[in-house]
Amino acid sequence: MRVSGTSGCRSFQTRTHLSGITPGTYTRRNEGDTSGPVTWPGYRPWSAAVHTLDTLDAMTQHQSTQTMKPATAAKKLGVYLEATPAEFREGVVSRAELNALQTDPPQWLRDLRRDGPHPRPVVAAKLGVSISGLARGGVTEPLTTEQIEALKQERPEWLERERATQAEVRKEAARLKKRGSESTEGGA
Repeated sequence: MRVSGTSGCRSFQTRTHLSGITPGTYTRRNEGDTSGPVTWPGYRPWSAAVHTLDTLDAMTQHQSTQTMKPATAAKKLGVYLEATPAEFREGVVSRAELNALQTDPPQWLRDLRRDGPHPRPVVAAKLGVSISGLARGGVTEPLTTEQIEALKQERPEWLERERATQAEVRKEAARLKKRGSESTEGGA
């Protein structure tokens, strides 16, 4: 005998079940002509299961407005948050407002994208280096377009070294991608 009071490999519940009876319920013999449910009250029969399409229709009717912090919106727009207007920094941005800013940017956004100051990811992309390459080169602050162009003209040693490193990284990524696509074509 086991600690639970059952002997053998199977539990009491498993041994008392008949085929076709829902697990977790106990069988009972009904007295008379009527037969009652075998499942506990509150369980929904399979025939009453909610259909997926009914659930999806109800979900789409109750959508709430998605909002994001100004820092997230600035990152998605590719601008430096501290350079944005105060009303942008102090509020929240909805998904619809972000889409409107992307499709029809106001003058302040066009000016920021053109003149800067630009956040580090944008500076790195304009210089053709990685963000960590910027840090290794000592560039930790946002730069304006004018400062970026001046760096391109000066061509400091760190910039040339980081550009070469970035070119090697891109070449290696392309090689691995090509090798991956060749192996999937060969296996198909």
